[in-house]
Amino acid sequence: MDLTQGTSEQKNNRAKKMMLWFGIVSLIMTFGGLTSAFIVSSTREDWLNNFILPEAFTYSTIVIFSSSIVLYLTKKAIIKGQRSLSTSLLLGVFVLGVAFIYAQVVGFNQIIATGYNFTGPTSNITMSYIYIIAVLHIVHVVAALVALSVIIVKHLKRPYTSKNRLGFDLASTFWHFVDILWLYLFFFLYFFNKIN
Repeated sequence: MDLTQGTSEQKNNRAKKMMLWFGIVSLIMTFGGLTSAFIVSSTREDWLNNFILPEAFTYSTIVIFSSSIVLYLTKKAIIKGQRSLSTSLLLGVFVLGVAFIYAQVVGFNQIIATGYNFTGPTSNITMSYIYIIAVLHIVHVVAALVALSVIIVKHLKRPYTSKNRLGFDLASTFWHFVDILWLYLFFFLYFFNKIN
């Protein structure tokens, strides 16, 4: 397919999609580097083996996975022209996104309750990595929530349709990526701990 063909709108749409995918690839590389560093650092003498992931991280995983399902249902509602349902579902995704961040903060408090802070004399390299990975992911969830807020406002003003939903599709792709990224990070940390 020739990317230079088509109307200026089609070319603009393709450019936006490519920019999103470039961003996603760079994030994959970033988190791939972090998890690789996590593996390499696990050979240190001060590495904490048999660490326990906070229970709240499990709940947050269920919440963010659920949000992707709701977002998928939103797309179906938009395609069918069900404006009120799609609006309600979009708001539901936003609430689930906020709930995910809340659960992550609860998880940080659970880590602190076990005696490990991010820095200082009670810090530990293992838990510091977990903090960094989770906080960096939260930053991207916040970015996804901002994109979702823009989508909600635009949808309220001029509803997306089956033929006109580029903004929704871009935000949706990023949201699903952030969801899959967290699933990868959660299971990486969970199973890495089990095999060590």
